[in-house]
Amino acid sequence: MMSIKRTCILLTMLLATGCATTGGGDFMGDTRITTRVKTAIYNEPELKVMAIHVATEDGVVKLSGTVKTRAERAKAVQVTGKVEGVKMVKNDLSIEQ
Repeated sequence: MMSIKRTCILLTMLLATGCATTGGGDFMGDTRITTRVKTAIYNEPELKVMAIHVATEDGVVKLSGTVKTRAERAKAVQVTGKVEGVKMVKNDLSIEQ
C-alpha cells in the first residue's frame, strides 16, 4: 500500500513539473532539472516535507515553501545542489514557527 502511495505522489510531482518551471532558457532542460530536484528531495530520508516548491530557469533552481527546521532547510539546499544540471540554488525556504 505504501508503494502505491509513493508512486502516486511521485507521479503527481512529475506531472506538475511543467507548472513549476518558468519561461526562458532551455525549457525541457529546466523541466528535467526540476523533476530531478523534486525526486531527490522526495527520496531524501531526512526531508519529511512536501511543502517545498521547486522552480528552475536556466539551470538556476529556486526553492520556496516551508520546512520544519534549519537542518531541513540546509539539507534541501545541499540535495538540490548535487543534482545534475543545477548551476545555482536560490534558497527562499522559510522555517515553520
